[in-house]
Parts: sequence; C-alpha cells; structure tokens
Amino acid sequence: MTLDERVKTLTAVSDADRLWRFWLTLPIYPYSQRRTLRTEIVPDTIWTFEQLQGIFYVVIPIRMTVVKLAGGGLLVYAPVAPTGECLQLVNELVAIHGDVKYIILPTISGLEHKVFVGPFARAFPQSQVWVTPDQWSFPVNLPLSWLGLPIGRTHILPTDADRTPFGNEFDYAILPSIDLGPGQFAEVAFLHRPSRTLLVTDSIISIPIAPPPIVQLDPQALLFHARDRASDIISDTPAHRLQGWQRICLFAMYFQPTSLEIRQWGNTWLESLTAPDRSRQNYFGLYPFEWQSTWQQGFKDLHAGGKLLVAPILRTLILNRAPTETIAWVDRVAQWDFERIIPCHFDAPIMATPDDFRAAFAFLDAPDSALPKSDLQLLQQIDRQLVRWRIIFPAKHRS
Repeated sequence: MTLDERVKTLTAVSDADRLWRFWLTLPIYPYSQRRTLRTEIVPDTIWTFEQLQGIFYVVIPIRMTVVKLAGGGLLVYAPVAPTGECLQLVNELVAIHGDVKYIILPTISGLEHKVFVGPFARAFPQSQVWVTPDQWSFPVNLPLSWLGLPIGRTHILPTDADRTPFGNEFDYAILPSIDLGPGQFAEVAFLHRPSRTLLVTDSIISIPIAPPPIVQLDPQALLFHARDRASDIISDTPAHRLQGWQRICLFAMYFQPTSLEIRQWGNTWLESLTAPDRSRQNYFGLYPFEWQSTWQQGFKDLHAGGKLLVAPILRTLILNRAPTETIAWVDRVAQWDFERIIPCHFDAPIMATPDDFRAAFAFLDAPDSALPKSDLQLLQQIDRQLVRWRIIFPAKHRS
C-alpha cells in the first residue's frame, strides 16, 4: 500500500476515532489527536503501528510492534495510545489471527511507553501484561496497580524466557537496571526467532534521511522547522519537508547542535510581530532558532549512511553509568540470529546483523569518534552539571 493509499484510509476516520482522552497524563504534541499508521513488516507475521510524539514540533515516530503467535493470537510490544483508530487497526488483525494474548512493557523509565500500557490492556481484557523488572515512578514509587496496570494479569518478566507462555517463540534479554540517582533505566530486547526479528525500545536507532510516512501525514512540524526566520513563508515542497525533518533530527538527538544558535528572546519577540502566521498552531510567530550553514554536514554525520546508532543522550547520560553491564547485555543479544531490528523510534525495520548491533556500542569500549564532539557539547555540559549537583552518579569505565 502506498503512502497516498494509507492517507486516504486514515482520512476516512473521524477526529473522534483519533481522540486520546488521557493526553494530560503526558501533555506533549500531538496532544489529544493522534493518528495511527499500520505497516506490515513481515508478511502475515509482524506489523508496526506508528504515532507521533514531540515538543515544540520536534516530532518523531513512536512505534508499537504486533507479532502473530504460531498457536494463534497476538503479542504486542510497547503499546501506543489506544485511540479508536488504533484499536480498529488492531482488531482487524484480531479478526484474522486471534486475540491479543500478551502485552509487553519493555522499559522502566520511558513514560511515553508506560503511560499507554494500562489503557491498552483494558481494551483487551483477556490479555496478560508482562513488564520489565524494577518498575518505578516519580516523584513517588507507586504499586503497578496504581499506575493503571491490571490486577491479577500483570506479571514481571523472569530472567529465563522459558518460564513465560511465549518462550517457545521468543528469547529476550533484560538490560539490568542502571541506577542514575533520581531514577533508573532498563529495557528488554525481544527476539522473535521464527522471523529473525529483534525488537528494542530506546537502546538503538537508525536515522532515516527522509521524513517517515507518519510524520508526512501532517507536514506542519516539518515546514515549521524548514524556516530560517520567523518571517519566512515556506511552501509545502519535498525539499522543505526534507530540510525540516533533518533539522528535527538534530534537535531530537543533540538538543542544541553546534550549527544551531538560539536568538535572544527580545529579538525573537520583535521578529514574531512580522511573522505571516501568528496563530496558536504556529506558536504565535515565535521562532528563536538560527541555523548555520554547517547544519547539513551535522545531519550527514548523524545519519552516517543509515547505520545503527545509540542516541547521544544514552551515550552521555545513561549507558556510560554501567558500561560493563551494558556490554554484557549487548554481547548476549549479539549471540542471537537476527536479520532485522525494529526499534520504537525513528526508522524501522532496519536490516542489520548481530555484528552491526555490537558495533553500535563500541563507544563503551573505546573513546567515541562516531559523532562530532562539538555537537555533543551541550549534553556533556548537562552531564557535568548534574554530577556536580549530585543529581546523577558519575560515568564509569569498563572493569
């Protein structure tokens, strides 16, 4: 099915079907209206369901993966918002392949994943929910039932996959909880052996050179970031969509890459007065960004030919707090036989081998030269400040 055909299918759905009523639990774009795009990845076996998430139009895909079980029924990895449209697309698979049997929460720290599990499980009352060990909540650590997970059918993933009802088809490896001080980080990588497909949450990504279909359904975010100044009138062209997407990726990965300067708010406000669009949807004409000509090279370095990448924030603030444990987890995953990876964000599926997966974490073994040091400066400054304030623990070296 082409993108145009998918758009026609989605536009036939009403706004009420795209409504996410509980958007205030995580009040980020696109707020209460969430479109869903379903894509078949492995014929008659694996499907992805994509929605959007972001702040200040820095929007990226968030992805749920659904796998058909050999004995009938479906396994859901990392649910997205169960809007009417999303549930309709899932139920089309249920009608053919059987009920949703298992729902997997594969992370302990990603609120954008955790917040949807309870509502999704309530839509499929016959399902079992399996969650990563060491779940926690902030500012108070609450019981799982208080977080909306169903009582009586929520289970903790054991260390051994053979002790689960889906262990005959799946292997999984739990990255041990990394203590960050105010919170923890962990995720579970799942291997679907029959299709040789690896499912991961946040640990690995690949940056697509062009905006994904789910982002192109509504190009407003792309065109917003394609501008060079508030007064620009940006036409909706493939080139402008491409420029907006590549700048969004730099924002999302580095927060403030070296090619981006933030204008003073006084000048930003004055420039907003001359903006051609001062609507609420366009942030009242406010555009505090000034891109240098080097941004295109910055994206080229980030894209790196589509290679597997560990996101900069994980490199500088999280995984380097437990390098030995992370590499042990990576080595275990790299022993599996897989040919594709489906992460929860950015590109998917990624055709990749275990060696490719292992190579992405080489920065934990040796000084990292894969990304420009200048683009990592802000994250490194944040790291040093958080350590200085004793909010997070210092980075460690491999033992």
